[in-house]
Amino acid sequence: MPKDTYVPCLLDLFRQNGYDGATLSKISEATGLGRASLYHHFPGGKDEMVGAVLDYLQRRLEQHILQGMDGEEEPLVKLQRMCDRTALTYDNGNRACLLATLLLGSARDVFQVRVQALLEAWRDAIAAVLIEAGLDPQTAQERAEDALISIQGALVLSQGLKKPSPFQRVLQKLPQELCRNVRQCEQQALP
Repeated sequence: MPKDTYVPCLLDLFRQNGYDGATLSKISEATGLGRASLYHHFPGGKDEMVGAVLDYLQRRLEQHILQGMDGEEEPLVKLQRMCDRTALTYDNGNRACLLATLLLGSARDVFQVRVQALLEAWRDAIAAVLIEAGLDPQTAQERAEDALISIQGALVLSQGLKKPSPFQRVLQKLPQELCRNVRQCEQQALP
């Protein structure tokens, strides 16, 4: 099988265990591959595995979240679609964020630049929608960062409490909060 076949399994494993906790034994058990096969598919070891997972996440972010923020729809509609797709990505708050786990332990120095690039792309896409809605660039950037703080913080809290409702609540309110005091957004009504 091609190595891409194993990436979703690796994503779940690294989400649950982090980089340091995802031992080769656990990786072998989760993928059904022996060590020799793992190194055949991923000669660079765990770093290459995480690199493949980050490539996968980048494609998903671009295709499922960021692309939905382009187009001619009203800003509030785009932001709602982003929240809906974010909910799907994190199974309504039941899945941890890999990006957060990669910023802990020994993985931080190895993957920080890649994680930063993904977060910046997401932040910039939100800011672009808010600028389109009429916010000045600095305020749009700050609100976009606040949105990511809310999303990521709610994921951490939902995982810690073992209940997804904080994450769900944040995503439900986020589009309206991002559009607070923005005339173009306030004139829209979501169904």
